[in-house]
Parts: sequence; structure tokens; C-alpha cells
Amino acid sequence: MIIHKSESRGEANHGWLKSWHTFSFADYYNPGRMNFGALRVLNDDFIAPGMGFGTHPHKDMEIITIPLSGALQHKDSMGNTEIIRKGEVQIMSAGTGIRHSEFNASSKEEVTLLQIWVFPDREGITPRYEQKDFSQINKKNKFLPVVSPDRRDGSVLINQNAYFYLGEIEEGALVSYKKTSLTQGIYIFVISGEVILNGTQLATRDAAGIDDQDEISIKALTHSEILLMEVPL
Repeated sequence: MIIHKSESRGEANHGWLKSWHTFSFADYYNPGRMNFGALRVLNDDFIAPGMGFGTHPHKDMEIITIPLSGALQHKDSMGNTEIIRKGEVQIMSAGTGIRHSEFNASSKEEVTLLQIWVFPDREGITPRYEQKDFSQINKKNKFLPVVSPDRRDGSVLINQNAYFYLGEIEEGALVSYKKTSLTQGIYIFVISGEVILNGTQLATRDAAGIDDQDEISIKALTHSEILLMEVPL
């Protein structure tokens, strides 16, 4: 099991943007932190009111955005203009090429989000955009699928054999997860709270990658929010 403590991440402070990088990104380079299988980027972003990422391009990447607080204004070259909030999940398949911008929709409140990049299973696909609200679906003491290659249980589609789950685990509760294939790995990110993962204690914004175990168990020491990602290794 690979442990990535929150304080070990790369940090960038641009004034309007504060970001913590689990894997090498922009000016943060760590040869030991390039990716976890198909999982290439996991950024923990804090965007100041009224600020954001201006229009910029992407190609051949699956880009997932999970807001944790506030509201994010999205615009892209496919004509999509949307606002996404906590409880929603956004995915863009950049494919042959897409341009987009992401701005804090509020002039008063900070917006926080997880920005995640996954290598696609094939290049050159037609770009696509999708978002869905999962806020009213029960995630208590279970893992709710929010991203998958087969839209299982109403999740959004990804062009990769990757599965993302969100869970809210009550203090003292124990949940388990069994991966779909031995060639897959599991990456856990603790959004908030404190948990025991297969005997190892993780706190808020800590993460762990597991590549040699078929099943994992998580016990919450406090009320915790968890992002679980299963990706090809």
C-alpha cells in the first residue's frame, strides 16, 4: 500500500488559486509521484471569488471535476454553459480536442473542488461533456458509483475501465470494497474525517493506493467523506 499524506503533496499558491497536487503537475515535479496506473492528476483546488481558469485546451484525457463547496461556472467549445455544485460530478472526454474555462460563479465565496485526470482507454474520440447531481442519492455507509465505463447505477460515463465512488461513513461504521479485476488498483482519497484503511490510519486529505489486494475495508473513526477510485494499473 502506497501512502500519500496530505502534507507531502505539491503546493501552488497563485493568489487567486491555491492548489495541492497529489501527482506531478505544472511546476510540481516528483519522479516518484507521476501517476497511479491510469490516474494521472488529483488536484485539490481552492479558487477565490470571481476568479478561475481562463479558456484553455485539452486533448485525449478524461477530466473529472468534483466540487466540494461553492459553485463553479463551466463553458466549453462544444457550447456547454453550466454551473456545478457540491453533490454534482462533471466529466469531459477531451478526445480530439476541447477548449474550456472554469470560474468561481460567486463574487463573495470561495469554491473548492477536486480536479482529476485519467488516461483514456483510446485516443481520438469525439469530445463529450456530462454532469449529474448525486446529492439526493444515499451515500451513507456505502460507496455510490458516480463514474464508470458502463453507467452503472446511473453514474456518468468515462472512456476507461475506471470506477469512481463517493461515500459518507458514519463514526464507527465499517465498509468494504472488492475490485472488479486483479489488473486494477484502488486509490482512496479522504475528503474529510479520519479512517482506518486495512489497518492504516488516514486523516483529511490523506490518500492511499493499493495494487495487490482484492478487497479493502474502511472503518471511520469520525464521520468521513471518501472518494474511492478503481483504475487500470
